[in-house]
Amino acid sequence: MTYCVAMRLNSGLVFLSDSRTNAGVDHVGTFRKMNVYENPGERVMVLMTAGNLSISQSIRQIVAERTNAAGHTIWTATSMYEAAQILGDAIRSVHDRDAEELKKFGIDFNVSILFGGQIKGERCRLFQMYSAGNFIESHDENTYFQIGEAKYGKPIIDRVVTPDSTLDEAAKCALISMDSTLRSNISVGLPLDLLLYDTDQLAVTRFVTVDESNQYFQMIRSSWGAQLKRVFETIDDPVWDAAPETTANVLSTRDIHSEPVRVAPPASLVREQHPVPRQTLAEQDCDKKQAG
Repeated sequence: MTYCVAMRLNSGLVFLSDSRTNAGVDHVGTFRKMNVYENPGERVMVLMTAGNLSISQSIRQIVAERTNAAGHTIWTATSMYEAAQILGDAIRSVHDRDAEELKKFGIDFNVSILFGGQIKGERCRLFQMYSAGNFIESHDENTYFQIGEAKYGKPIIDRVVTPDSTLDEAAKCALISMDSTLRSNISVGLPLDLLLYDTDQLAVTRFVTVDESNQYFQMIRSSWGAQLKRVFETIDDPVWDAAPETTANVLSTRDIHSEPVRVAPPASLVREQHPVPRQTLAEQDCDKKQAG
């Protein structure tokens, strides 16, 4: 499996991908999932993939050479939208060639792609591509996309990243998101590829491959959990069966009685219950004297 995340901000774009394709006790595969199509000063485009590796590699090769009806390739497309259409055509081309044969072996045509960048003369744009070759575009209401094992790293991004976030803030958040995923899912693994693109730079200037020895990522991994634990410990425990008017942090109130949905045991297991007689204090003292 994999985990990739891309963010479109006012200040530029952030791309982060892992490199694991197979995971098991004795079988771990590593393939880089980020590819850069760069013509410095004219355009920068980044493509990250998840899903079937053979399908992804075929698409990456074809899209670099594919020409649309207007005679454009991704190298000559007049907009990122047109480049995304060319990528969609490449996905459909691979589907037409391979899907039926894969199906004979019980393999679904499965690929997800994040594609973003900037062509001179227009703003930064970011797209999420699907197996059918269709796509959606990121806007301010949804400033990031994820593919692969997305659920573990989503909460931190939802709480932190906005269109006004700086590239460094977004990169920090993306790495924390990746660390959360690495800790919870063996199918995602190091090394990571991280690329930050500044608006109107039209060249790749900030890229790093992050492995186990990377100083900053080691700091993230060690400090994030400790910080979470400290914040957790500052949150008060719940209070049970109290009046919210006089007590803070009440979880259940004594004024509102609630019961779980109970499943009755089989009748054969239900024993007849006899009430235990209660003794008075005088009777208890008498029993103690007799026992003594």
